[in-house]
Amino acid sequence: MRSAERRPETQHVPDAPWLDFFPLSKITLSDMDLRFRCLILDHDDTAVNSTAMIHHPSHLESMRVLRPQAPPIDLQGWFLKNFDPGIMQYLSGELGLTEKELAVEYKIWRKFNTGILPRFFPGFLETLRNFRKRGGIITVVSHSEEDVILKAYQAASENDGLLPDLVFGWDYEESRRKPSPWPVLEILRRFNLSAEQALIVDDLKPGVLMSRATGVPIAAACWAHQIPQIRAYMLENCNTYFDSVGEFSSYVLS
Repeated sequence: MRSAERRPETQHVPDAPWLDFFPLSKITLSDMDLRFRCLILDHDDTAVNSTAMIHHPSHLESMRVLRPQAPPIDLQGWFLKNFDPGIMQYLSGELGLTEKELAVEYKIWRKFNTGILPRFFPGFLETLRNFRKRGGIITVVSHSEEDVILKAYQAASENDGLLPDLVFGWDYEESRRKPSPWPVLEILRRFNLSAEQALIVDDLKPGVLMSRATGVPIAAACWAHQIPQIRAYMLENCNTYFDSVGEFSSYVLS
């Protein structure tokens, strides 16, 4: 999870250069019956269970190397730091990691990311398959890197080749990286969409910040963790929320 105020009515529901050659005409459907034409998905702890499997263990290893005397942060504390103040602010601000130490931290994080395949939440890929069959566009905006995201999809869907249509990850410069609105605006531009035709799905604050800056509605993915501070914020600031992948699936496919 690398790293006008609006109060939406909350509902509870029981640069990728290859894109220049993508045949947009094939996905511009006038009679599509989906609620949204495009999903803008977070990856970590929305699509895959990766913080518990990868990001938190990699941080503990980094601290063992860089700050061996510091008390380790537990999984809930790590989620909270990713939520606020954000991963880079925590590493460089609170922990005071130098540029050299951040490079070491990144190397360890990258090793964990490329060496462990996270598991998709049950039902998530099936929801995306059904969404695409009905003409939907699948995109990802994440703090993970593009190759890591694509590797996870490729490994989990090798028989049918289910891959996102577009991915914006940690690879981009900071001004174009989540929570910057640039990835969302670029998705809208490239697929010729209005803000109302897309839905951001995220488990943390960066997704909310992108939603506020772009006008794209946001749904809270509450199935990965139930941390009270995070949940309260997401329920207050998202247009809708889901406690399970099943609720998410029913909503976007209805």
